[in-house]
Amino acid sequence: MTLLIVLAISILGLGFAWYLARFVLAQGTGKYEMQEISNAIREGAEAFLKRQYKTIAILSGALGLLILLLYGFLKEDWNLAVKTTFAFFLGAGCSALAGYIGMYVSVRANIRTANAALTSLNNALIIALRGGAVSGITVVAMSLLGVGGLFLLYGGLLDPQKVPFLIVGYGFGASFVALFAQLGGGIYTKAADVGADLVGKVEVGIPEDDPRNPAVIADLVGDNVGDCAGRGADLFESTAAENIGAMILGVALFPHFGIKGILFPLLARAFGLIASMVGVMVVKTDEQGDPMKALNKGYYVTAVLATIGFYIATATMLKNNLWFFLAGFIGILTSIAFVYITQYYTEYKYRPVKEIAQASQTGPATNIITGLSVALECTALPVVVISAAILFSYYCGQKGMEGGGLYGTAVATMGMLATCAYILAMDTFGPITDNAGGIIEMSQQPDEVRRKTDRLDAVGNTTKALTKGYAIGSAALAAFLLFSAYLDEVAHITGKPFHSVDIAKVEVFIGGLLGAMLVFLFSGLAIRAVGKAAYYVINDVRAQFKENPEILKGKAKPNYARCVDIVTLGALKEMVLPGVLAVGMPVVVGLLFRMVGLGAEAVAALLMIGTIAGILAATIMNNGGGAWDNAKKYIETGVYGGKKSDAHKAAVVGDTVGDPLKDTAGPSLHVLIKLLSTITLVLAPLFV
Repeated sequence: MTLLIVLAISILGLGFAWYLARFVLAQGTGKYEMQEISNAIREGAEAFLKRQYKTIAILSGALGLLILLLYGFLKEDWNLAVKTTFAFFLGAGCSALAGYIGMYVSVRANIRTANAALTSLNNALIIALRGGAVSGITVVAMSLLGVGGLFLLYGGLLDPQKVPFLIVGYGFGASFVALFAQLGGGIYTKAADVGADLVGKVEVGIPEDDPRNPAVIADLVGDNVGDCAGRGADLFESTAAENIGAMILGVALFPHFGIKGILFPLLARAFGLIASMVGVMVVKTDEQGDPMKALNKGYYVTAVLATIGFYIATATMLKNNLWFFLAGFIGILTSIAFVYITQYYTEYKYRPVKEIAQASQTGPATNIITGLSVALECTALPVVVISAAILFSYYCGQKGMEGGGLYGTAVATMGMLATCAYILAMDTFGPITDNAGGIIEMSQQPDEVRRKTDRLDAVGNTTKALTKGYAIGSAALAAFLLFSAYLDEVAHITGKPFHSVDIAKVEVFIGGLLGAMLVFLFSGLAIRAVGKAAYYVINDVRAQFKENPEILKGKAKPNYARCVDIVTLGALKEMVLPGVLAVGMPVVVGLLFRMVGLGAEAVAALLMIGTIAGILAATIMNNGGGAWDNAKKYIETGVYGGKKSDAHKAAVVGDTVGDPLKDTAGPSLHVLIKLLSTITLVLAPLFV
């Protein structure tokens, strides 16, 4: 009965997303000159995604075949091999579809948001958020449908203790696609952004989103393929992997709760989905109101309703054990804490960003030094919050029942992800409003309209930063959950307890060291990829200005399509190496140390220490990059000389340094952390 409720709510969620999409697409598309720009963005985004998914499909096919053969020949269990491989392909396909749906609506919502801004700030806000909510609701609903459907298909109602271990491939497939979607989209968006800024703003002194800049369409395309398609796939794999991890931990409590302890994560997530639907629908603002307050109101409504839903799920599935409800509530409070911490470090109302802006007065060097200090400083509060959440939720689980500590942390993770659909809607709101501002600017609409879209764009920058903070917080909690699930799975396979990892063993220590190294090598490759792809863009923009001097005079149109094509090829070429490295490292470590009987333990160390390093590195990059970006925007409000001042030029350099950190390497590390967890869960039978 519970599973049917979950599947019904999932289908309801998909129906609601369809309703929102219909609402958005029914809105007006504005003037011809606005449509012309929007069409160029849409065509560029769809062309990139088509090429990217073709590359991902080839890589997924090769990896799926490898999983089949490894399970079949090494473990000599072809039934398990077929089921794991099918789950992998299903997870990969659903993750790709989730990303595509988010991008499909966002590149059509941008023009409709821009058109609404001609007459009403409130209408523009509603269209942008509902356009973003299509992605958020679809991601969570499809994740639930996939995990719940596989559980049913593989006979979970008959053998609930065995089936969660059979569907881990679904989470791995989702993680694999998410890594390449986020990495490729991140490289694309930042290469275009850096190229457009350095030549446009710094070299020739033209404004942002100026139609004379050949890279400006590529930049607007990048917002969609990075922040919509990439983040959609990222949060899809988050919800899928964490559902499966929590179900595996629920198996250990089967004597106490039966199948209800295994299905609890799905029901709690389903109630969170309903809460997010309500939250999206209550958002509105006055024409002179603050759009951020309206979005926060929707978030608080979602959080309150999700808390109520969590209590209902605890009462019905966990014998009304209030300790587990408290663990879930700790997770919800953690998500709110991350929202405020991220705001503090990335909004220009507060000290950190103001310090960076102030330092820009003495040049790029002091801007970089101050920004780096803020980036390093901002790891402290998130780590304290994560540590407190894990500790208190663990004790809540222990109080709830003997041996329930790890399940308490799983419940906290469910709580943190209860508002996931609404958070993703806020994230996708960012690129939609950014694109709307670009369309208004490039089509040369009146200044009062641009002021409206600027207000929405500023809010969108904040919501994108908040989502990154939320994503790394949920990744940190989930990583502990998935690490515990990995230990449980190894114990399940071997029939022996596996509760500790002895780092004093040389092989295990090396596994941990390689895990930390992987984080930094992967980040370095991702950042270098942006630099290489941006090099192609900069050269093309300079070449177009040189070939046709009429472009800068505004008498001739630049070749936008040529620039889009150059970034596409550059991004797809550069994403393969870091992606393959991320997948290959845990496999090599596990199979290598398996020869000395320590494969599972060495991989556990790689997973544990790699996760810790990844959480810290991602926090540095996300918040540091966001702070540099908003320091530039703060100066653009008129302080320290405003636009075109020396302080502004220094801040543009800082923003350019921060761009590949906050939009490429940082978000890709979220996926890497969870990919390490899911790949070790899937391949655990091969390491023992």
